[in-house]
Amino acid sequence: MKKVVLNIPDFVNLDEKDIAMTLASRLYEEGKLSLGQAAELIGISKRSFIELMGKYNISVFNYPASDLSRDVKNA
Repeated sequence: MKKVVLNIPDFVNLDEKDIAMTLASRLYEEGKLSLGQAAELIGISKRSFIELMGKYNISVFNYPASDLSRDVKNA
């Protein structure tokens, strides 16, 4: 696993968990990590990750609208 070191200015009010959650949720949103991988990245369960995603205004349903309309057509 890669390790990244960041220098965050003191006036930015984020702790390590907030930064990890922001990164994990963004990678999940972009489809680069699965839900389980994103949860593992920050060291919590999938259920806890799903609950935290609401706090960060990120939908659990990472499903493009184009796929949904195609699925409805095929149903």
